[in-house]
Amino acid sequence: MSIGQAFLGLLETRPSHGYDLKRAYDERFGADRPLAYGQVYATLSRLLKHGLVTVDSVESGEGPDRKRYAITDAGVADVERWLAQPEKPEPYLQSVLYMKVVLALSTGRKATEVLDTQRAEHLRMMRELTRRKSTGDLSDQLICDHALFHLEADLRWLELTAARLDDLAAAVAR
Repeated sequence: MSIGQAFLGLLETRPSHGYDLKRAYDERFGADRPLAYGQVYATLSRLLKHGLVTVDSVESGEGPDRKRYAITDAGVADVERWLAQPEKPEPYLQSVLYMKVVLALSTGRKATEVLDTQRAEHLRMMRELTRRKSTGDLSDQLICDHALFHLEADLRWLELTAARLDDLAAAVAR
């Protein structure tokens, strides 16, 4: 996700300080990967430079001045364009897991162990996400569902690959 686009979307609802944008972003989108403050202010600086936000007000206090940012008409148009564009599906055509299976086969190691280890890790992660989903709010539930569906697809691939290991080993040996 583009942090700049997310900030613009958040600013469209109301002007905010950088600290408040970081907190809103982390709560909604960055629970597992919160933003660094340097990233927040570098992004705001870039948005300001491109005319997508403006400084709405500056508050003086004990520390450095606090700027409150507001989205511009150009920023609203940018969010509109971004929301209308579909995201490119990620087909995982360069899978590290596939590479490990092929290399295990080509080096005489047991590819079944690679698949079994990965299956166990996927199941562990699925249990963790299911626990998180059961106690989370709607946003957390939807994010966990997205991850769980991807993990389920990976498990189907693991099973299919395990069933085809002999054929793959023959192809790798050529």
